[in-house]
Amino acid sequence: MPPGPWKSCFWVGGLLLWLSVGSSGDAPPTPQPNCADFQSANLFEGTDLKVQFLLFVPSNPSCGQLVEGSSDLQNSGFNATLGTKLIIHGFRVLGTKPSWIDKFIRTLLLATNANVIAVDWIYGSTGVYFSAVKNVIKLSLEISLFLNKLLVLGVSESSIHIIGVSLGAHVGGMVGQLFGGQLGQITGLDPAGPEYTRASVEERLDAGDALFVEAIHTDTDNRKPKPTGLFLAMLDLGIRIPVGHVDYFVNGGQDQPGCPTFFYAGYSYLICDHMRAVHLYISALENSCPLMAFPCASYKAFLAGRCLDCFNPFLLSCPRIGLVEQGGVKIEPLPKEVKVYLLTTSSAPYCMHHSLVEFHLKELRNKDTNIEVTFLSSNVTSSSKITIPKQQRYGKGIIAHATPQCQINQVKFKFQSSNRVWKKDRTTIIGKFCTALLPVNDREKMVCLPEPVNLQASVTVSRDLNLACV
Repeated sequence: MPPGPWKSCFWVGGLLLWLSVGSSGDAPPTPQPNCADFQSANLFEGTDLKVQFLLFVPSNPSCGQLVEGSSDLQNSGFNATLGTKLIIHGFRVLGTKPSWIDKFIRTLLLATNANVIAVDWIYGSTGVYFSAVKNVIKLSLEISLFLNKLLVLGVSESSIHIIGVSLGAHVGGMVGQLFGGQLGQITGLDPAGPEYTRASVEERLDAGDALFVEAIHTDTDNRKPKPTGLFLAMLDLGIRIPVGHVDYFVNGGQDQPGCPTFFYAGYSYLICDHMRAVHLYISALENSCPLMAFPCASYKAFLAGRCLDCFNPFLLSCPRIGLVEQGGVKIEPLPKEVKVYLLTTSSAPYCMHHSLVEFHLKELRNKDTNIEVTFLSSNVTSSSKITIPKQQRYGKGIIAHATPQCQINQVKFKFQSSNRVWKKDRTTIIGKFCTALLPVNDREKMVCLPEPVNLQASVTVSRDLNLACV
């Protein structure tokens, strides 16, 4: 096969799907002499594990060193006094090296002074998904034997952080279980759903597998149209249930901004939401803007403004995606399986600021009142809808904006019509508008427009907004 991008095609539920490999994303760095790299496996070659452990150190982040025993580690620049990050990839349908792995390693080494070890189990993860699942136990045992060699060199269990992607997250969970839950941390990046949603805690990632377990969910939507036949094996997609101490459900854990929503987008439709967890984590390592989340009973309740702070159960220490210790949660003992929610943009750095918006009616109404609220800053707009139930005084919601609150200079309102198609709706309402940046720990931080807002159905009204930076 000639060098450069290549393509394969498959039938997916009657659709001819083209997969382009190596034609997108950052160009892989040119391999250096004496540097080890990931293996490549044949599409139908997925029985033998052939595990490789590739060490990357801060002084040479682009050069992997193949380490098998203690002697390799001692001669490789491995530093037992530093923390150790273990990256475990997931199912590889075509037997190729993960396209994201090089950038992940480089970014991780720039973000923290640590040993980074990439686990290459390409052979055991290739072919049919269910065969890869059968290899999880064997792989977990091999990784555990390798980690025991690190412990002999003086590495502490609590300094080991496993980052598992998709199926790799459950591998990490099983490894953690073999160490009695005493490893420092496990991060699951959209832990795999098929074969694991109904599995016991002994078989999948769970909060007992490490001192701190977090999971970032980006593709839990089981309502998507699914391909059948061979490509069912590709659907190494996200688990719907919480599996850690803190479980981030990004944009509700389902459709991610910027990802295709139509099946005919092909492979990108299948994988974009799922891989967003990886790109979010890389972005969190690269950028200082916080990917902060808020505990809530459901995504719907979060959007409705019912969860405004992190008092329960985190005592105001809102969790953040990234390398913050325990995700920034500062209570002991840690609660388990706490669902937290956040909204993001469609591209890096993904960060959004979340604000509570409220509208207080001057007079009660006998029907629901729906008001669209839009924040404007420069040429950027962000919108949300407030619903005030009939015979109630006020309604609220959450609006997410990419710019800081103090850069928002205008707010627009549109009181939605009652859909009288035969004549113009001239209904008017009067009310007070207030907003505050999340987390809202103190109601006194609410900022309200100085004058009441008069709204007529279907007519847009603008007001200047002057908010302080925090």
